[in-house]
Amino acid sequence: MKHSEDAPSVPPLGYEEFGYEEWRALLRAMSGRRFNAEGIERNAFVGWVRPVSVYGLTALNIGCNAERVERTYRDVRLDGVDDYFAVLQVGGKSAVTHNDQSVQLTVGDAVLVDAARPVTYFANDESKPLNVVALKLPRDSLVSYLGFDPQGGICRRSGTIAGRLLFELIRCSDRDEGSASSPADSYLQLVVYDLVGALFAPSNPSPLSRHSDMLFARIRNIINDRFTDPDFDSCQLANEAGLSLRYVQKLFTERGATFSQFVYSLRLDHAARLLQRKASLRTRQPLSEIAYGCGFRDYAHFARRFRHRFGCAPGAHLAGQNGKGDGAVRGITT
Repeated sequence: MKHSEDAPSVPPLGYEEFGYEEWRALLRAMSGRRFNAEGIERNAFVGWVRPVSVYGLTALNIGCNAERVERTYRDVRLDGVDDYFAVLQVGGKSAVTHNDQSVQLTVGDAVLVDAARPVTYFANDESKPLNVVALKLPRDSLVSYLGFDPQGGICRRSGTIAGRLLFELIRCSDRDEGSASSPADSYLQLVVYDLVGALFAPSNPSPLSRHSDMLFARIRNIINDRFTDPDFDSCQLANEAGLSLRYVQKLFTERGATFSQFVYSLRLDHAARLLQRKASLRTRQPLSEIAYGCGFRDYAHFARRFRHRFGCAPGAHLAGQNGKGDGAVRGITT
């Protein structure tokens, strides 16, 4: 990238200046990612990397006088990392090619970058260096909190309320750098996640992803182990799965159910099997004991749920099993 004689200084006032190799090493150490600056002689390269702590998250103010900065498939494979960056344009103009998308950015615009995919930044302003702020967002915790998988390459223009607030939070954090952390930081980190969600939520929800299917399979395994516990609830499920309650609810909603419906379905199926076993073995096990063993706190509640599900009372179902029925459990598949 060529600069005019009256171009602004690089880096900005108060930022330390680095050569090519030192800049790359610092950027990799701070972000965990490999980046390569291209289109400029190594001895003419000038860049900076300034870290900012944003309520437990890390943002990097990154800039240089190269024509482009890229992260290749090879870089992605060697790094072996998996998270996101919310990238905000803070100086000059650029173009970003990422995830089969190409977007033009001016000051105040934001783009979401999936660190598990290649990305290239092109400087589009010859009078100013490429300058962005990249906020690192751990994938697991972000997806768990938001309840959806953001797609890399989504661009949001300047002027959005969420974008302005996110930019202001980062700027305030930069001014307060070095101040002691406070108990409020964990709450403000959730504010950051909410702003990222508001910025990059898909306008048209995509079909269920393989990632959410894997998470739901983990949830099902936990429920299968715990559904007979009457105290087991969605909060305990979320804690054991390492997910937010919001995301757990989202996973059920995507599949047309709720946590309660899913658990009660398992409990009633289990009760029907126990009734079938009682009939075949001709045991004297009380029906109330079966109800308690399936996770119900009282028999009346169990009987109501059972009648609604199978169309008859538990005792009538048991009588049917003693008759000429085929012994099949009638119910929905969970």
